[in-house]
Amino acid sequence: MFTDIFNFFAYLDTFFWGYIGFTLIMFLGVYFTWTTRLFQIRAFPSIVRTFGQSLFQRSSQDRGIHPLKAFFASVGGMLGVGNVVGIVTAIQLGGPGALFWVWIAGFAGTLIKYAEIYLGLKHRVLNDRQSYDGGPMFFLKKAFGVQWISVLICILLCIYGAEIYQFNVVVDTVAYALDVNRLFIAVCLLGLVLYAVIGGVPRVAKVCSWIMPLFMLAYVSMCLWVIGYHFASLPAVFMLVLKSAFTGHAAVGGFVGSTMLLAIQNGMAGASYAADIGIGYDSTIQSESHTVYPERQARMAFLGVCLDNFICTLSIGVVLVTGLWQTPVGSEGAPLVQLALAPHFPFMATLMPFFIFILGYTTLIAYLIVGIKCARYLHPIRGASWYMVYAIGVMLFFCFFDQTQALLVMRVAGALLLMINLAGIYRLRKEVVFELAETPQTHLAEVGGT
Repeated sequence: MFTDIFNFFAYLDTFFWGYIGFTLIMFLGVYFTWTTRLFQIRAFPSIVRTFGQSLFQRSSQDRGIHPLKAFFASVGGMLGVGNVVGIVTAIQLGGPGALFWVWIAGFAGTLIKYAEIYLGLKHRVLNDRQSYDGGPMFFLKKAFGVQWISVLICILLCIYGAEIYQFNVVVDTVAYALDVNRLFIAVCLLGLVLYAVIGGVPRVAKVCSWIMPLFMLAYVSMCLWVIGYHFASLPAVFMLVLKSAFTGHAAVGGFVGSTMLLAIQNGMAGASYAADIGIGYDSTIQSESHTVYPERQARMAFLGVCLDNFICTLSIGVVLVTGLWQTPVGSEGAPLVQLALAPHFPFMATLMPFFIFILGYTTLIAYLIVGIKCARYLHPIRGASWYMVYAIGVMLFFCFFDQTQALLVMRVAGALLLMINLAGIYRLRKEVVFELAETPQTHLAEVGGT
């Protein structure tokens, strides 16, 4: 029975990301790019300045959380196992050309993410926990004029919030590295996850704010070292990526070959899943920022997509320059990135499982807190407790399945979320203001000035 279900999910995944998902992201991305006159490029300096200002910003507002903490809580959910394991699988299945479509998804996705966060903050509401509730469940009912769409999106986000794929990968990786019973690792990981989410978004944001900068510094440095070591091969690799993006790639080594459709499908799906483009998770969590200007948090979310796409590019890059992309899916005993880094850095057999644990943990707590917020929206009194029981059960259940099967469930749920969210964003497109820079009054309002 399960085989038939997963085969059906695989068919839906192939059809959606090969045709529908690609079309939706490209259409909305091109629309925003055209109407904003390449906002991605023109606004990038001001976006970096916004992030820099937030590093030193102090606020007198006591509702919500610091914009930088909201940003890192979001990044903690985006930068996960999908950036190291899942995104590399994209080129194992779609060939080197998948990297080109990762870039396209990121370029178009920055403006989609900006619009998503902007609408999330614009339509958010005050809650009784000294913070805010926002996200697609609030702006979609404005977009479509019906209440049931918010219920549907919350149910889908509850499914998506129990991140069974990354839970599976973390348990798999740590159990393999330490040679420990899988169930024991799963129970310990659940305990750590529950500790963080019980503290709500503030605790999740605090954990991610400490962990993510350190991880990014270490991981980026190692990947750049390996790519720099193979600098002479970069022109050939770049040409291979461009050629394979539009022609596919013939079978070579252990690689079974791919078509242009497979390159698009795996590249777009991998990038969208890694950066949560149009999914709705991000606007739900960043709506708790105490900023009073939606465009400010939206600019930081824009930068988050850039960082996510950069990490994906580095992960794929080290696998391409070392030739390991030709390894058949599922045949390796360790992540391909680990195998690519191992000749250059000692203790990778220990360090990479630690990296994957950190990435998986921050993603799990960020996603789960969104699921809890959505469950609370569905049932304010018992929704959160019922959802915790569901999440614990489904994570333990799927940690004994194959990783690709858990990933299929997440990608199908993500596909449904993306279709609904992008349709809503398009209907509310005229409400989104793409601000190039902020006025002095904006900064005064943020710090409690007059």
